[in-house]
Amino acid sequence: MHVVLGVTGGIAAYKVALLLRLLKESGHDVTVVPTQSALRFVGEPTWAALSGRPVATDVWTDVHDVPHVRIGQSADLVIVAPATADLLAKAAAGLADDLLTNTLLTARCPVVMAPAMHTEMWEHPATQDNVATLSARGVHIVPPASGRLTGADTGPGRLPEPEELFAVCERELARAAAPSDQTAGGDPAAASTADPRADLAGLRVVVTAGGTREPLDPVRFLGNRSSGKQGVALAAAARDRGADVTLVLAHGEVDPPTGVDVVSVSTALELKTATETAVAGADVVIMAAAVADFRPAHYADRKIKKTHDPGDPDAAPTIELVRNPDILAGLVTQRGSTPRPLIVGFAAETGDDTGSVLDLGRAKLERKGCDLLVVNEVGTDKTFGRDDNTVHILRRGQHEPVADLGPAGKDVIAHGILDAVVAAVTTG
Repeated sequence: MHVVLGVTGGIAAYKVALLLRLLKESGHDVTVVPTQSALRFVGEPTWAALSGRPVATDVWTDVHDVPHVRIGQSADLVIVAPATADLLAKAAAGLADDLLTNTLLTARCPVVMAPAMHTEMWEHPATQDNVATLSARGVHIVPPASGRLTGADTGPGRLPEPEELFAVCERELARAAAPSDQTAGGDPAAASTADPRADLAGLRVVVTAGGTREPLDPVRFLGNRSSGKQGVALAAAARDRGADVTLVLAHGEVDPPTGVDVVSVSTALELKTATETAVAGADVVIMAAAVADFRPAHYADRKIKKTHDPGDPDAAPTIELVRNPDILAGLVTQRGSTPRPLIVGFAAETGDDTGSVLDLGRAKLERKGCDLLVVNEVGTDKTFGRDDNTVHILRRGQHEPVADLGPAGKDVIAHGILDAVVAAVTTG
């Protein structure tokens, strides 16, 4: 495959040299197109030596070959890493003032962009609008990771690791090479010719995300550590693959993606009602939300006060809990014997003296009766709030996982889960 690797002027350009090596070692033909600013971070000899090809740096070299058109036309994949705020703005506006931006305008293949910049620049409304515009046009945006930035700064804006970007490239190339007349449901009439990644085109997908909160009094609640990142990544990935997406969103740390219908909820009961409504006519339901198993039996309409009894200074109220309904099992029962919607559950497990994470996941799959179960190990510094994840996907009727994914970014994990969904929908 012919991959065009665009590199822009960010300090993270040094990490992209490893991505180039990974692409070459996998047998891909890579043309590096750095901007002039990128060459101030990593020089032309490095790119030429690692790619084994001349480096395309401007529109004036080899003009007879018309490089500003030819490079994009001949590409099977274009990836830009790092993609600076400046490059995102130019690409969103359709500007073409250098070889890389010309290449982006002429490419008719999958395009991947991996933004990397300081947190303030990434979170600026202009940058977010540009990202939304590009994503709506079919560009695959790999969200930046959180971590150490230039200097002492820390936050979202860090370039994902080269191995993660390589996995994205391989997945996009595989989809581009797949037969174009097949969709997730095996219906050639529903196939999308505009986007080779659109294997969910024509399907309605419902995703739940975030953590529910069960109110105790006007200022307190029972909740969990879910950030909502994995569920939001799943909604964005399903949107990018052509699905009509409804996101039932509880509390979390991330904003919902553009281009999906969002239903905001707070409690488990609200999530149950919203999900049951949304699944009418849905083809796939992915239950990624962290739903509270219990809620307080009684809500205090005034703040519960500490007692100030000198005779019992450690006195504390007893909170009675009641079970919340099992939403996942309820959806399976509601579906009955019909094949749709395909139902995907999540199992956040820590493992215990009764079994491993996978043992507990298999038992949950048998108990719930869903079609697929995404099992991940959670705990302090594991999964919750992080930008990476490791999961195992179990399928009903099969003992061994159909996929083991990670450690990788939650965007990559989301597409891996959807790959399993597509396989399950296609094979029945």
